[in-house]
Amino acid sequence: MIYLLIILLVGLDQWTKYWALTELKFRDDIVLWENVFHLKYVENRGAAFGMMQDRQVLFIVITAIVLITIVRYWRHIPKNVFGRIYKISLILIVSGALGNLIDRALLGYVVDLFYFVLIDFPVFNVADICVVAGTIIFCITMILEEIQQKKQARINSTITEGQNQ
Repeated sequence: MIYLLIILLVGLDQWTKYWALTELKFRDDIVLWENVFHLKYVENRGAAFGMMQDRQVLFIVITAIVLITIVRYWRHIPKNVFGRIYKISLILIVSGALGNLIDRALLGYVVDLFYFVLIDFPVFNVADICVVAGTIIFCITMILEEIQQKKQARINSTITEGQNQ
């Protein structure tokens, strides 16, 4: 099931980028919502939001290290509710990393196509959405797990104190 989700997300990312390469690249922006949201073809030779242009080898190496780290970490994820949420977040991150890695390896740049004109947000793609969503979910889960562990420790402490009296 894990591999199927990754394949589906990478497939969606690559399909939208293929469409952008074959259709959107040769035309003006497609306005989906005037002054709010457009489809715009951009060749991103940098990292997120176009930072650090023309460092493709560095990005490929960093992506490989991140993917290897996630694979190694995977078997240490607890088998509880938090563990399941961590796995979902990591599936999103892996899918996004692979989607952009494919572009960098095959094209030498990442194809971006979604543009929020309203806030002049940098152009992005499905892989970027996956990485950002996965990272947010992972961080929120870490915070919630920490809160739950502290709460459980207080309960255990109260129980222990009650037994010692």
